[in-house]
Amino acid sequence: MILVGNAVISDDIKEQFFVCDLEKCKGACCVEGDAGAPLEDEETQIIEEIYPIVKDYITQEGRDAVERQGTWVIDKDGDKGTPTIGDNRECAYALYDEKGILKCGIEQAYLDGKIAYKKPISCHLYPIRVKKYDDFEALNYDRWDICSAACVLGSKLGVPIYKFLKDALIRKFGEDWYAELVEEIEGGESKEEIKIG
Repeated sequence: MILVGNAVISDDIKEQFFVCDLEKCKGACCVEGDAGAPLEDEETQIIEEIYPIVKDYITQEGRDAVERQGTWVIDKDGDKGTPTIGDNRECAYALYDEKGILKCGIEQAYLDGKIAYKKPISCHLYPIRVKKYDDFEALNYDRWDICSAACVLGSKLGVPIYKFLKDALIRKFGEDWYAELVEEIEGGESKEEIKIG
């Protein structure tokens, strides 16, 4: 267990290897599971505001799902999340590319420079799941068989989870927090060496 600020980080995040292999998994995390992507409170308002732009990037089925359910929903556990198509199929914001790989319509709008919001932080951080408690946040590695190819590729490339998710962790917690995490894990390196340029 690693402590950085008010975050408790599972050792798996430093010890396990992971690099998404979309050619193998086809973006299965956008469709598997029993609910859409978890959303933080402030993200629900952001998605409401950007939806008029994002809707041009998603499928008609996705637009229909948003029309019926709204830009975000409360799931069976009482948590906020993205709507899904049909009976918990793919996320309403997902779309298939020409190779049959699921991608995020929100992220595509971001990559085109149309919006400043990349995608839900829960998606950006995956396979890390963050659980909030009163006094701290717990960061755990969410092991899922659909990501077995990512574990193989990560191991082959020697990329641990915390390095694979560098940008997402900085987005969530900040550069100083990430520098402290790296120092805790690797020890001995100065913050200057690991600061983002």
